[in-house]
Amino acid sequence: MLQLAGKVAIVTGSTRGIGRAIAEALWRAGANVVVSGRSGTAAEALAAAWGPRALGLACDVRDPGACERLVQRAVAAFGGLDILVNNAGIGIFGTVRELTPEQWRAVLGTNLDSLFFCCHAALPALSARGAAWSINIGSLAGKNAFPGGAAYNASKFGLIGFSEALMQEVRHDGVRVSYIMPGSVATEFSHPSGSGGDDWKVRPEDIAQLVLDLLATPDRTLPSRIEVRPSRPPRP
Repeated sequence: MLQLAGKVAIVTGSTRGIGRAIAEALWRAGANVVVSGRSGTAAEALAAAWGPRALGLACDVRDPGACERLVQRAVAAFGGLDILVNNAGIGIFGTVRELTPEQWRAVLGTNLDSLFFCCHAALPALSARGAAWSINIGSLAGKNAFPGGAAYNASKFGLIGFSEALMQEVRHDGVRVSYIMPGSVATEFSHPSGSGGDDWKVRPEDIAQLVLDLLATPDRTLPSRIEVRPSRPPRP
């Protein structure tokens, strides 16, 4: 079993869904985990339930200053930073004709700008560790465009480009960069029916396991991109 005792992780958007599953998996593996979300109350409550190895902080990832403070408080609380999981994301769907500028900015700000803000803030601390990770949670929508998905597709296509460039920039600084592209996941994001109709979907804990698998990868290797989809989706 992967042991992360002494490691420090930040997971953005981790009060529910995929982010929460990842944060809990890291915590159960022994890491000190910073839980964050736009609701500081929810983040604090979750961290309190997990005990002293967890810290709950509010963070609007669309705000570069908030991302700087998130990293600073994590380092101050636990002495460094080894793992950054950029998971925060939203989906607003509609045709280009229907989308408002405010909706466009909300999606791009949360899903793409936040990658730059969080990585820019975290890289000095990650590099200082000598063997660190930035893991970005993307989507298969980052390579498969669909009508009504202009904003979401753009943000996830952008995540791929950003991750690929960052990976090449920091690989010699002791920071490995990977991104995970899930397909259909049974979370609040995808509006699960709760009646068994989503049993075929990937579960949040499946994505969390992939994160642990990445962290267990030997130092000499870098799985830079992981695509994951339901093994048995409904037949057409």
